[in-house]
Amino acid sequence: MSAAGDLVLDHVSYRPGPMLLDDVSVTFPAGKVTALSGPSGSGKTTLLSVAGGLVAPTAGTATYRGQETWQGDGDPPPEIAFVLQVYGLVPILSARENVAIALRARGTPWSDASDRAEAALARFDIADLGDRQVEELSGGQMQRVACARGLVVGAPVLLADEPTSELDQGNVAVVLGALRAEAERGCVVVIATHDPAIVEAADHHVAIDEGRLA
Repeated sequence: MSAAGDLVLDHVSYRPGPMLLDDVSVTFPAGKVTALSGPSGSGKTTLLSVAGGLVAPTAGTATYRGQETWQGDGDPPPEIAFVLQVYGLVPILSARENVAIALRARGTPWSDASDRAEAALARFDIADLGDRQVEELSGGQMQRVACARGLVVGAPVLLADEPTSELDQGNVAVVLGALRAEAERGCVVVIATHDPAIVEAADHHVAIDEGRLA
């Protein structure tokens, strides 16, 4: 029996052409860090996309608090925030503006959004990069900006796709600590990863291969 705050996939398949997800049923529990592992092309990113409402499942449902996450337009519901593997940052904006824009999209005034963005960057030890344009940042710095943007909105569901792939060991620990703190405040936290160290550090582990749970 899943709790009300869990993210639940029930017999989900996704078949836009080839079968990318095949009858996946899994519960991502609130208050826990779940590692989602599997080789490249196994379906990790697709699973996060369906779970978070970016794409509609071909069959089955993804629900959070009893509501389907797919809203018909490819935008995730406000309860769900993503850290995307490709960062999804706007090159012509500064690091701070890229974080603040996530809050502006939810109606936060600019001044408050900027202050909260500054604090979010500080969580990842990059507050000093706030005025730098994204195109001036390294891959690891962009990855931490993307993490700050995902966490700044305080959503109860956080889906992170390979959030540490560009980071050294020290910064992996910083990101994991921040994600752990989100889980401790009751969030659903799912990390798609290739890294055995993240799997080891997680509370819960889900493995996927060729679109099926392993």
